[in-house]
Amino acid sequence: MLKIRLSRGGTKKRPFYQIVVADSRNPRDGKFIEKLGYFNPLLPKSKPERLSLESERITHWIKMGAKPTLRVAKFLGAANLAPVPEKRNNPIKGLPKKKAQERLKAAQAPKEAPAAAPATEAAAPAAEPAPVEAPKTEEKAPEAEAPKAN
Repeated sequence: MLKIRLSRGGTKKRPFYQIVVADSRNPRDGKFIEKLGYFNPLLPKSKPERLSLESERITHWIKMGAKPTLRVAKFLGAANLAPVPEKRNNPIKGLPKKKAQERLKAAQAPKEAPAAAPATEAAAPAAEPAPVEAPKTEEKAPEAEAPKAN
């Protein structure tokens, strides 16, 4: 499977990435088929030298079936070469697990219930129950302890 991805270069703490087409089984910085551009994260976003893309070759490889990684897809989306990926369809993170989905449903359910409650109250007003008083308990004075026989 072909991937359009970043290949890291540069020195320690000074990254520089090449945008390449490579087989997905090859190592990140290993053998690649063709270089399609570069990305320099150390430059400010306002500088045009930060990102360079060969648009003709990128469209060629996408037509050939190469899939861009998430980071490269964002670059391509900004350059109008491919659709911008949605945050929810992140293949790395995926959907929340079962427990998290249940918590989301539970958190949304109370918000929906009060909207329906006023409609039922308006249709059939219910008489308020009389307040119930708590039963009174008699307080006993503490009894003096009897002396113990030895």
